Amino acid sequence: ELATALNDRGQVRYLRVEFAAALQDFTAAIECQPGFEVPYYNRGLVRYRLGDFDEAMEDFRKVLELNPQFEDAALSLKQAILDKEEKQKRGY
Repeated sequence: ELATALNDRGQVRYLRVEFAAALQDFTAAIECQPGFEVPYYNRGLVRYRLGDFDEAMEDFRKVLELNPQFEDAALSLKQAILDKEEKQKRGY
């Protein structure tokens, strides 16, 4: 299945710290299969690593909308919220 293949390639690129390419793959996987929660989670992780907390939180919320039992997404969402608040407190 194309969405799974794109997600898998995105994971390899993520592990290689090729974040821009990984984002493209995860987004393409989402476009192929919008109900597949895993690429949203993976894209959220990349966005989180890049410090794009709002976009990461959006992805993690979408994961939980599609699969409320996805515990890693719930934990990642909480962490992104905390880190965004900390970033705002420090003024950057």
